[in-house]
Amino acid sequence: MKIVIVPSGFKECLDAEEVALAMARGVRNFDQSIDLEVIPMIDGGEGFAKAITNMKGGELIYNEVIGPVGEKVMSYFGIFVENNKRTAVIEMAAVSGLKLVPHDQRNPLKTTTYGVGELILSALDLGVDNILIGCGDSGTSDGGAGMALALGVRFLDRNHQFVPINGGEDLLQVYSLDLTKLDKRLQNVSINVACNWQNILCGEKGVARIFGPQKGATPAQVEKLSLALEHYATLIQETVGIDVRSLPGSGASGGLGAGLIAFTGAILHPRFDIIMDYINIEDKILTADVVLTAEGSLDFQTPNGKIPAEVARIAKKYNIPVIAIAGTIGKGADQNYRAGIDAYISIIQQPTSLERAMRKAPKWIEESTESVLRQVAIGLGIAKKKFLKRAVIKNDN
Repeated sequence: MKIVIVPSGFKECLDAEEVALAMARGVRNFDQSIDLEVIPMIDGGEGFAKAITNMKGGELIYNEVIGPVGEKVMSYFGIFVENNKRTAVIEMAAVSGLKLVPHDQRNPLKTTTYGVGELILSALDLGVDNILIGCGDSGTSDGGAGMALALGVRFLDRNHQFVPINGGEDLLQVYSLDLTKLDKRLQNVSINVACNWQNILCGEKGVARIFGPQKGATPAQVEKLSLALEHYATLIQETVGIDVRSLPGSGASGGLGAGLIAFTGAILHPRFDIIMDYINIEDKILTADVVLTAEGSLDFQTPNGKIPAEVARIAKKYNIPVIAIAGTIGKGADQNYRAGIDAYISIIQQPTSLERAMRKAPKWIEESTESVLRQVAIGLGIAKKKFLKRAVIKNDN
């Protein structure tokens, strides 16, 4: 049997490589002789910069920058050279990710992407030709305004006084944008962004309403943030002539996508499409008998461009079964059957605390993977017996 493992990470718990290793242990526990291919998959979130940089033989550059709650954090970005061009790989999660926001400070009205802008400046200082940015696992919802501030954009009130942007709520104080000091070097680099193509900035399906609660926003804060981002979109349209409200990907990472479009000239891409330019998994998948994938929470959002559904989409082209290992099974998870995932299982088999689940996740992923393969083996055994029985009946006749 040939098994291909293509998991994503478990947000705030394990990165894709750690999940993949745990799944591989589960396979080996079941049968050491199985032909196994392990491909930790990234979606622009945690692990993105390290994975791409390692694949390209580059190096990581470490910088101390402003984190999502306004305190200094040690972050990094990657640099690699290909075709005589220097490319920087920036991971939003490594500087403004949800993992960096303490639980008691999770209020998306007060978190900033300023550090993302600082990393872009550092990359420009190194004379890069291209910048690749991964949007995912964010802890912010400031529309990329913090990033823009770091890059030189000035936010002004009705009296043309500077407005410090420390979070999404501050956008309500802004009356105009001044781009005269925006770093001119941005005009000389190509910036591409891997993001969730389904996320938009404004409206009922805007980032404030869909993801605000996940980042700690109360219903009242969601309404305030939604109003702030709508106002921000108006300012962008008046200043640069782009209506970012419903552009695909504009809501990625709390609206960072909109800020990247407006102020850096970035091109946004469905995250799986652009990542496939760096990681070719289709050739590996088509050789599999079974594909195993994984995600921290499998729910109605998974079919919207998340790794398990994208892996299933490729596997279905070759009629290869796909089984997903999930941290939790959420609302609307059955929609994944239509997305091509044939079966899924949660690693949590008994009531437990979040803290214990995160601590035990590697072992539970390992055990769940082994259990899944034992169930597959039962199914194969039944099918084999039925086949042999039919063959005997046919020969008797």
